[in-house]
Amino acid sequence: MEVLKIEGLKKAFGSSEVIKGIDLSVTEGKIFGFIGQNGAGKTTTMKMILGLLEKDQGEIYVCGEPVKYGETRTNRYIGYLPDVPEFYSYMTPMEYLSLCGEITGMEKEKIKKRSEELLSLVGLPISKKRIGAFSRGMKQRLGIAQALLNEPKLLICDEPTSALDPMGRMEILRILQSVKGKTTVIFSTHILSDVERICDEVAVLHGGHLVLQGPLEEIKKKHRKEGLDVLFQEEKDLHAFMASEKLSSYEMERDGDGRSVLVTGRNMENIQKDVYEVLLTLQIVPQKVELLEPTMEHLFLEVVK
Repeated sequence: MEVLKIEGLKKAFGSSEVIKGIDLSVTEGKIFGFIGQNGAGKTTTMKMILGLLEKDQGEIYVCGEPVKYGETRTNRYIGYLPDVPEFYSYMTPMEYLSLCGEITGMEKEKIKKRSEELLSLVGLPISKKRIGAFSRGMKQRLGIAQALLNEPKLLICDEPTSALDPMGRMEILRILQSVKGKTTVIFSTHILSDVERICDEVAVLHGGHLVLQGPLEEIKKKHRKEGLDVLFQEEKDLHAFMASEKLSSYEMERDGDGRSVLVTGRNMENIQKDVYEVLLTLQIVPQKVELLEPTMEHLFLEVVK
């Protein structure tokens, strides 16, 4: 089942066209990574999905129903975590979740039960501690609890880990993984390592277009460009290695002013054979030879060049 479907979506602000016609489909039960540089239009797209921003052209469907600007009927299917969630600082987490549940018409018994479950899930103790004393990471975790309160079919998270320390980021990723299967997650970010860690499918937004999208593992296989990173003990060895005729068919990228070079191609077995043969012929003993697997970072840089 398609939880989210976007067709021909366009949006401009004055003469600046931010979204130039994107098509996107997100299926049920996935963690979907929505990737792009800061300013690429990720938040703009999310606001149109929520009906908070008027689109110029195209259609958006949530659980089969059309999204209409200013009419938030489809938002009953959605939980939303903005990049900087705001709270009533004088409240405790339980008080805040109770208020959110009452506003959305939940029964009191269900509010209490669901709030306790979610606070346990996100690692926030049920206490009298006021939200105003929370760290940024604790607020992000409370924001996820609030977004999941109504058991949404679609959870939209806008840059949830961008301002957190490594421990905070790992905790948020753990929580998002734990709800997989119960709800579909759209995870907007520019931190590519986070995408690789938890996402099933990805879409890369660049220049107003989706330049890459699909299952993460399939994309890696399709765009696979493996390589060996060779670190030399002396710079003269590096120059002799790079000048070898046998390696002329491969791409070689030197690491700035350092003593390493990345040799890439489509067939790792051939790369390894040729690299080791050249090293043996030149009687060079490298300091390190490291096999590099394709990463989301490499794919991203490839498609946005």
